[in-house]
Order: sequence, then C-alpha cells, then structure tokens
Amino acid sequence: MSESPSQLTYRSAGVDIDAGDELVERIKPAARRTMRPEVLAGIGGFGALFEISRKYSQPVLVAGTDGVGTKLKLAFEWNRHETIGQDLVAMSVNDILVQGAEPLFFLDYFACGKLHVDTAAQVVEGIAKGCELSGCALIGGETAEMPGMYPAGEYDLAGFAVGVVEKDAIIDGSRIAPGDVVLGLASSGAHSNGYSLIRRILERGNADVGKPFGDGGTQTLADAIIAPTRIYVKPLLALMQALPVKGMAHITGGGLTDNIPRILRDGLTAVIDRQAWTLPPLFQWLQREGNVADAEMHRVFNCGIGMVVVVAEEHAGRAMEFLAAAGERVMAIGRIEATQPGQAQTVIV
Repeated sequence: MSESPSQLTYRSAGVDIDAGDELVERIKPAARRTMRPEVLAGIGGFGALFEISRKYSQPVLVAGTDGVGTKLKLAFEWNRHETIGQDLVAMSVNDILVQGAEPLFFLDYFACGKLHVDTAAQVVEGIAKGCELSGCALIGGETAEMPGMYPAGEYDLAGFAVGVVEKDAIIDGSRIAPGDVVLGLASSGAHSNGYSLIRRILERGNADVGKPFGDGGTQTLADAIIAPTRIYVKPLLALMQALPVKGMAHITGGGLTDNIPRILRDGLTAVIDRQAWTLPPLFQWLQREGNVADAEMHRVFNCGIGMVVVVAEEHAGRAMEFLAAAGERVMAIGRIEATQPGQAQTVIV
C-alpha cells in the first residue's frame, strides 16, 4: 500500500500569511504619520477612502505612477533598503506637481519571492518618509509574495500618487513665452534614472564604492549613488501661491534634453547655459569613468538639476530668493527663445 502524500499548506508552497500580517502591523505606525484629515479609511481595508477637500471649487485629479528602475539592483547588492521607498514616492509626486497639483495620497505595490519582514518594513518606512516630505497620505498598498517569481533577496516596487489642482490653476506651459527665465533646482544625485548605465560604469571600473568620495567628507561613492530622490513638493506649492509659475519640468529619464520640451509649445526653445552651474562630483566621476559624451550625459542624467521652473523675467529674482529661503539650491540656467530654423526645443550651450 503506497504512503499518502504529506498535507500541503500555503506556507509549504512558499507563502507566509503570518509574515504578511506582521508586516501590516509593523507599517501601520509609519502610515499613521502621513495621515491627512481627508482620509476616511486607510490601510487594512479592501479599499482606501479619501474625501476631496471643499476648499476646491473645480477640483481636477492628477495621477502619476512609476517605479525606481534598476537602482533596486544596487539596493539589493549593497543591502541599502532604507531610502528606496522615498525614491518611489518622489518619482510620482514630483511628476504630478509640475501640473500644479497638490499630492493627496499614495499607494504602493511591493512584490517578492519570499517576504522578509525587516527588509519590507525598511522599504515602507522610506515610502512613509517620502509621503511626509510631500504632504500626502500613505493610504494603502499591496504586498505580494510570489515564490519562484523573483530571485532570493530581491523584490520589485511600483507606486502611484493622486493629487488635485483647481481647473483654472493647471500649469501646462501654455503661457511660456520668449524672454522667460528657466530656473534649475539642484538634485540630490542621480535620483532614479540612468542606473543601467551607472551599474555598467561600476562594473567596468571595478570601483571601491566604500571609499570616501567627493569633497573630502565621510560620504562614500555608494552613498552618493544611492542617495534618495529629492522631493520638491512643498517649496514649489508655496512658490505657486506666491507668484505666477508658467511651467515646470521634472528632470527624469531623458534628462534635460528630453524633459524640458514636454512643457514647451511649438515655436519655443529653451536655451540652457551649461556654465550656469557646476557639474556635481558624482556626475563628473560617471562621465570620466564611463567616457560618456556630453550629449549622452544631458539625455541620460539630470546632471545636477532635478527640477526646472519657468517664470517671467520680472519674477525670476523673487522666485530664486523664495526657493533659497525654503532650502533649495536654485540657479538661473537659461532663457526661453523663439525657435530658429532647424533648432531643437532644448539647446545646451
């Protein structure tokens, strides 16, 4: 008589429901720190409930979604998970911000082969910090444990943000005109773009990422590369209340070259003065070690400028003072001109 097979459970198949429940309990305090008065029901239910504030007379919802790309590979390799969640939030909230939207809430998706609660909790703590920095509520998400889908120790992240803007306050670049000034807000590093090239440069150069890097301080090359994406929400929302902002561009994949044209109507060109700011040490290192051409640098990386703001010339000085007082490093990096025959919509000189 043959022996009966052992009884199977979800745990024996690789999914630990108890670990998932433990993670939910671990992240609840972090989520509570991000709450807004409009949240009616958040983490724990089948869906989150959010009421649009009555301060808006003609509210328009603005939504954005993103991940953090192959920066995750370095987080795995270096066991640096504490800031990758801020990257996730930043990529979406900075995107919806440029249309004038105030971020309201954020949801994340965390997928792995085997759930390690401590690692996942670090990631979600970073997500909560990003939400706090942008003033939006972390109201829900999904944790998926899928054995066989991901290599051991790895996970994937995605998220989306929803914001709101008054219909007559949407910023779409339509008021940008020749003579306007292009302001650049400093980035905190490579943010979350260009990491396939960064990883290739690291592999080819066999760099010691643990050595001090840059201005002689304690920051290592790994610190500079993994630095979290800067979130520009609160200073720029305040700037929009203080003076007219004509256009904004989040400098993500495509760099300065491809992102600024997204807010320019036909017939306009942004002429960017490359001498207006100093290329940060990280980008100098990447260009030198990778033998990367200038044009490629400008199209792949933010090169030290994480956000672009376009204002009228008469407002430029005040805007720079306002942003500097809010803690931003801001430079006048170019002007808007009428497009010349055969000229691209972003010219870097």
